[in-house]
Amino acid sequence: MKSSDGFLIRIGELKDIDELVKFNIALASETEGLMLSEKILRKGVENLIENKDYGFYLIAENNGTIVGSLMVTTEWSDWRNGFFWWVQSVYVKPENRRQGIYSSLYKHAKKLSERKMNVLGFRLYVEKNNSIAIETYKALGMIETHYKLFEEINQ
Repeated sequence: MKSSDGFLIRIGELKDIDELVKFNIALASETEGLMLSEKILRKGVENLIENKDYGFYLIAENNGTIVGSLMVTTEWSDWRNGFFWWVQSVYVKPENRRQGIYSSLYKHAKKLSERKMNVLGFRLYVEKNNSIAIETYKALGMIETHYKLFEEINQ
């Protein structure tokens, strides 16, 4: 589907794995200074694409070239009897930033969610110092919640 900005937005496929792996490696490096294992990451991307219950990727193309992507995963809310869609692994190539690509991807995800009866809304996490991303999310109607994120990694 063409976005209002002229980008083709579509669901990620197995043919996109190489580009999605590159995007995720760049994202981890840029945002957290992490070096991801390409082998593990490739398996993770492939696993998501092949298992629709886990979520999906949205791909933004411009003239046949992938310029951005985002991943959607789900969280079940027993309190609300429905799903939240988590926006994750957002990446836009540096030379294509500030062109509305993320906005197009997010708006497409919202349209997809409207077709589902049990999607309650969207959530995401952002690095607290990423002011450009924070302003973008706010401009699209998202609000900062009162929650803090905690984690424990089993490795």
